[in-house]
Amino acid sequence: MRRLALLLVLAAGVLVMAAPASAHPLGNFSINHLDQLKVSAGRVDVVYILDQAEIPTFQERGLSPAQVLTRKRAEVQRRLVLTVDGRPVPLTFAPGAQISYPPGQGGLKLTRVVLPLTARVAHPRAVSLHDGTFPGRIGWKAIVAVPGSGTDVHSNVPSTDPTNGLRSYPKSSLSSPLDERDASLSVKPGDGQLTAPRGDGRTSTTHNRSGDGFAGVFADAAAGKGVLVFFLLAAFGWGAVHALSPGHGKTMVAAYLVGTHGTARHAVALGATVTVTHTIGVFALGFVTLLLSALILPEQLYPWLNLASGLMVVAIGATVLAKRVQRHHHHHHHHHGHDHHHHHDELTTKGIVAMGASAGLLPCPSALVVLLGAIAQHQVALGLLMIVVFSLGLAGTLTALGLIVVYAQGRVRVSGRLATALPAISALVIVGAGFLLTAQAVPKVV
Repeated sequence: MRRLALLLVLAAGVLVMAAPASAHPLGNFSINHLDQLKVSAGRVDVVYILDQAEIPTFQERGLSPAQVLTRKRAEVQRRLVLTVDGRPVPLTFAPGAQISYPPGQGGLKLTRVVLPLTARVAHPRAVSLHDGTFPGRIGWKAIVAVPGSGTDVHSNVPSTDPTNGLRSYPKSSLSSPLDERDASLSVKPGDGQLTAPRGDGRTSTTHNRSGDGFAGVFADAAAGKGVLVFFLLAAFGWGAVHALSPGHGKTMVAAYLVGTHGTARHAVALGATVTVTHTIGVFALGFVTLLLSALILPEQLYPWLNLASGLMVVAIGATVLAKRVQRHHHHHHHHHGHDHHHHHDELTTKGIVAMGASAGLLPCPSALVVLLGAIAQHQVALGLLMIVVFSLGLAGTLTALGLIVVYAQGRVRVSGRLATALPAISALVIVGAGFLLTAQAVPKVV
């Protein structure tokens, strides 16, 4: 009984620790932009602010700051549209453009650009701004109104900016980023009064766009700030913690081992498959980022990987369920009164590889940042080693969960009917989880 109680406590601890993570998994891909719009008596001023994350900044590593600034100006000139009293009005660049490269995760840089623009207008009455820059890229997109001189303005966009000019973001911004690309203002002569709606009120901020500290561990290791073995242990730990975040197959692995009467050897094999699959996924996404980004954006692959993972899980669950139904019919046909054999032959090598691959298919963005940071700092061997160790930590958590499940199966006694039905129930859990993953992925790829 003591062993059983300890087992239940450990299992409960795993489930509690697996609470949903708050950070967006694609933060290192984001391109964020903000427009500060001010309407005065004879002019409209716009300050366009760009905050570009580590991976798109890395993709421009061969360009000088002047060339990057030229590219951003061209994008703004082409896609930032000002309309005054129903007519498009061209915005011209004013002096004071700025570009800087703040430090980011994994030794990589961010890109920050500030572009002042202006347009001469006479007695504006209705002003609208459309920001169509960087379409299809994830990130924070916002327009805020700023009081002008000689005007009273009613705005449909707020006058407050919770990001402090894209320097920090609301805690939920990476999971539900603001997507405001249009502003409309009604204008009349006045003394600088601005009437605008209140902002969303989110003030808690986050500065870590990778979702965990793995990239920071690599940055310290690359800079030689400590002993390598401790950095490797930290990388393993971050991988283990990362496995507790949503989307890494904890429920499916457990249900699969129950549904197929898996053994400890099978649990370890699943963990090894997760290690290999996750490592290959990081390297493959790095290849896309380095060589194929002109054809496909790396972040566009994530919904497809989610869809592939979901469909694989559905197929695996359906296969397990079909075998259980077939065995039940066979058992019923031969009138077997008792069947307590652990039919390990149900769990094939192909099934183990498929389930392990579905759990490790989606590479962690911070692992990709480490790979790119290793390339940028000519520390490729160190980066590859830490990614492998991170993947081992990821697999270690799933393996431990699998071993707990296997241990529980051998020591927890259940009634005959429940013992018979449990594998089929586990298969239904796998199918349901697969359908849920697929349903979440389909709207993002359609």
